[in-house]
Amino acid sequence: MDRKRILTGDRPTGKLHLGHYVGSLANRVRLQDEYECFFIIADLHTLTTKPEKENIEALADNVRSAALDYLACGIDPAKSVIYLQSAVPEVIELSLYFQNLVSVARLSRIPSLKDMARGIGIDNDNEMPFGLLGYPVLQSADILLPRAHLVPVGKDNVAHVEITREIARRFNYLYGETFPVPEALVSEYGSLVGTDGNAKMSKSLNNAIFLSDDGKTVTKRVMSMYTDPKRVSADVPGTVEGNPVFQYHDAFNPDKAEVEDLKARYRAGKVGDVEVKEKLAKALNAFLDPIRERRAKYESQSGLADEIVYDGTMRMREEARATLSAAKKAMGMSAVWNRVARKAEDVKKKRA
Repeated sequence: MDRKRILTGDRPTGKLHLGHYVGSLANRVRLQDEYECFFIIADLHTLTTKPEKENIEALADNVRSAALDYLACGIDPAKSVIYLQSAVPEVIELSLYFQNLVSVARLSRIPSLKDMARGIGIDNDNEMPFGLLGYPVLQSADILLPRAHLVPVGKDNVAHVEITREIARRFNYLYGETFPVPEALVSEYGSLVGTDGNAKMSKSLNNAIFLSDDGKTVTKRVMSMYTDPKRVSADVPGTVEGNPVFQYHDAFNPDKAEVEDLKARYRAGKVGDVEVKEKLAKALNAFLDPIRERRAKYESQSGLADEIVYDGTMRMREEARATLSAAKKAMGMSAVWNRVARKAEDVKKKRA
């Protein structure tokens, strides 16, 4: 490998939004020029919290939507590999081998798993689905299958990468050096608060601005955003710190002089929320316009997004076969089948 490899991606649960862009997508676009990047559309991981048939039936559309969002944001298929997790069967076999290298107690100590369980209404550890408990093991197979060196994550997912590191070290200790021990590349960018000001942006909370929203929709969402609840009129001094509208200005408005002017007047009670929001809507739409244009370009070419995912998946399958073969050889698993096959072939030759 001439360059270090990166593995990261998303569960295809719906359209991606500005929170995804701030938290990961913008960073991925930058990273693809420096690293060999593998971007996984992790549809198998959706089953850990949404195994119902109606959710599975929505996967095909969600996968295509995720791919379009990637491409629209600037991920270049000529530089990076975009692939579908469930179409790489080696990930399941490698995950099975890894399951024997980590204990239930170790997995149970990962805080985010309990948060995910509570998100689907499970408060009792005894009711946690096996697949959800094993989520980090499957994720380890995702990371190690392309032999990734780095995993871009937020601070809340560092524990998952640590499980991968432990599994890689354990495998290498038992069977010989096979996998790189990946490092977490912790994003310096935090999560983006939702338009309601109460939680991070999320489709399920209906507080998101999506990358695929048109201009009118963006403006409508911005004009209904939560601001300073104590500010009952424009002449009342307002709070800038923690105010979602100004957080968005800081993240997406390139005119820093305008932002500082709005903040000063807001604190002094010399500007209304309407003006602040109107300028934010203008800045957001200017930011989203190139993304919309790229998305429209890919959508206009029927089947192009699917072809890109297909080609990326075929590329990933090549990597997966090579990695799994090396892992099985190191373990001695290949020898088991090879002996059976040779004996069987010898018998068949004698019969002939």
